[in-house]
Amino acid sequence: MSKTWTLVGPGGQAYTSDQPGTLGGHRRSRIYGRLDCPAALRAIARGGYIAHRVFFLSEDDARAAGYRPCAVCLPAAYARWKA
Repeated sequence: MSKTWTLVGPGGQAYTSDQPGTLGGHRRSRIYGRLDCPAALRAIARGGYIAHRVFFLSEDDARAAGYRPCAVCLPAAYARWKA
């Protein structure tokens, strides 16, 4: 049996994938970033973040779902988004 992951697609709908997500996001704040993002890891350590965590296969999927890049771990993408 192969492992599956639940990801969020371009339309914002969850789907099952045979590939793990490469980016994580927060459903309420609509922000996405790297899985090793220091800001996200601090929030996870505090405990309130995990219930709203989502995952994306690509940055294109995250942006198409209405999420913005994280200013901490994706500063160049955030600067482009802000401009």
